[in-house]
Amino acid sequence: MTDETDFTYLRHSPLTAGLSDEQVYILAGIAYCRRLADQEVLIAEGDVENSLHIIAEGGIAVTRDLGKGEFTTIHVLHTGDLAGELGFISGQPHTATLRSLGRTQVCSLEREAFESLLEKDPWLVYNVMRNIIQVSHDILRRMNAQYVELTKYVYRSHAVF
Repeated sequence: MTDETDFTYLRHSPLTAGLSDEQVYILAGIAYCRRLADQEVLIAEGDVENSLHIIAEGGIAVTRDLGKGEFTTIHVLHTGDLAGELGFISGQPHTATLRSLGRTQVCSLEREAFESLLEKDPWLVYNVMRNIIQVSHDILRRMNAQYVELTKYVYRSHAVF
């Protein structure tokens, strides 16, 4: 990708809400954007990865391993969502595998490169971290709503397992 394309992807991301164009260019300077093939694994369950991924175009299936090469999709992330944000912040192993749905464009930031901005522009780092929390909160809110709808469906249909 080009620096201008990387800037455009980042500028349209909720990660950069409230940032100046100059600050987005700084982030674009440490980001790397790439296209994933259909079903390509972005993050594997159990891996420790210190990257934050912005879904610039396409979708990512959040999956859990069922064993014997099978998996189930527990959520789908869309354009504008973030992926790997909890591992980016905590450094803990990922609890799910993220797989691209079709050709998906992602832009990624490494924690070490991001932390290098702390002394140069602490407000940039603060605002990005605030935006990570906001986007994560929005994703959690959607997942909770889906859980409630599923629970209502199972309860109303008297499903037997």
